[in-house]
Amino acid sequence: MNIKRFGVSLEDDLLQALDEFAAKNKFPNRSQVIRHLIRKNLVTQRWEGNQEVAGAIVLVYDHHKRDLQHNSTHIQHDFQDLILSVQHVHLDHNHCLETIAVKGKADSLTELANRLIGLKGIFHGELVMSGI
Repeated sequence: MNIKRFGVSLEDDLLQALDEFAAKNKFPNRSQVIRHLIRKNLVTQRWEGNQEVAGAIVLVYDHHKRDLQHNSTHIQHDFQDLILSVQHVHLDHNHCLETIAVKGKADSLTELANRLIGLKGIFHGELVMSGI
């Protein structure tokens, strides 16, 4: 990878915000912060442009909820071409956490996540967007 150096001019308040963000998130320097923010913006643009992306769907649910496992599995089979892997963790006697690694067009991944998150018995669900 070829690194290029360039100068950036920022108002005092923006520079202070950048430094505070760096400190809060344990970035070693301003360059790393700028790289992170640019990459994050590029990932958002890929998702908004319905491009090929990757991510994870995180679900926390009560595994005793009637038909929840069946309905979740049925939806996942409908979208099997998008699912790379599923990890199932028992949090306690009643609650489970599932992490579903996904890859595909952003709109399809969003549809899959919304269908799963909308199931009765899901306590919390979130689609974590990433890029390729």
